[in-house]
Amino acid sequence: MVHEHHFGQAEPKGGEARTRIVVALTAVFMVVEVVAGLAFGSMALLADGLHMASHTSALGLALIAYIYARRHAHDQRFCFGTGKVNSLAGFASAVVLALFALIMAGESVHRFFRPVAISFDEAIVVAVLGLVVNGASVVILRARHDGEHSEHEHGHHHDHNLRAARLHVLADALSSILAIIALVAAKQFGAVWMDPAMGVVGGALVARWSWRLLRDTGSVLLDRQDSGAVLQTVARAVEADGRFRVVDLHVWSIGPGYRAAIVSVATSGPCQVSEVERLVPGGLGIAHLTVEVRHG
Repeated sequence: MVHEHHFGQAEPKGGEARTRIVVALTAVFMVVEVVAGLAFGSMALLADGLHMASHTSALGLALIAYIYARRHAHDQRFCFGTGKVNSLAGFASAVVLALFALIMAGESVHRFFRPVAISFDEAIVVAVLGLVVNGASVVILRARHDGEHSEHEHGHHHDHNLRAARLHVLADALSSILAIIALVAAKQFGAVWMDPAMGVVGGALVARWSWRLLRDTGSVLLDRQDSGAVLQTVARAVEADGRFRVVDLHVWSIGPGYRAAIVSVATSGPCQVSEVERLVPGGLGIAHLTVEVRHG
């Protein structure tokens, strides 16, 4: 009998439903802005609508990843299930965020030297509307359903895909907040330099978020060894029995909330693999465990 390795990936995730709602919300607002921009000849509305389109595409990628992982969860070609599709989508979203940060910073620096005329009232309205939509999206994506793991449970992020979606809407919300501050300052006090300055600040913050997401998702994709605390927890639990000495240990993430582990122990007496398996802590999310026993 072949052991299945879907680790619950076939079950719909709360993050998928929430991402679906946010994709629909941002897509509708994107269409409204683009149509209004074309109808009223507003470049501010049109530009913000096209900007919203880039984030709608990134959020759509997150939704596609959820659906793909769920539908292919039982595919035997995936050795440890489809959990890493989650991190792959998060990594791709982090790349998009990094590009977005570069564009923000580059355009802002350009406007320091070549300022453009700003239609303050119209731009402020657009920024406020964008903030309302993105604020609602943040609230939706932050909601947790009963039974879901917390983001840091088991010592690692539960859902990189959902985290990436959150960062995209947070980046949009941050852009709107900074834009409102800069536009009001420029309109009321003539501080036109605030507009590009806030763009640089926003780009720097988004770049920082992007780097952290790239680091965390990259670690999962490259099967990076888990933290020393997790390794020590496993080793101490196994060696506490007194009959075994851990000689080799590997623990790594294979999906949102799931780990795999290889434990090699040395013992001088007879023992069954199941005896070692029972000693491995059950609260670490280790869904796939391989035990090797060395005698002598």
